Amino acid sequence: MRTRLSICARKARFPSEQDALLAAQRSGLVLRPYRCDRCRQFHLTSRTKGKRTPRFLD
Repeated sequence: MRTRLSICARKARFPSEQDALLAAQRSGLVLRPYRCDRCRQFHLTSRTKGKRTPRFLD
């Protein structure tokens, strides 16, 4: 499913998956990074059904 442009514009962007994972870990919420098909950067989502769990960094 393609990301809507309005959703992409509202979300924080991260240049790398590692940066997105660090932000997810700091948030204290269950978030998963994904590469946006609109901006080609990474966003975070709380949707995890059927998806892999993020690997947190030490």
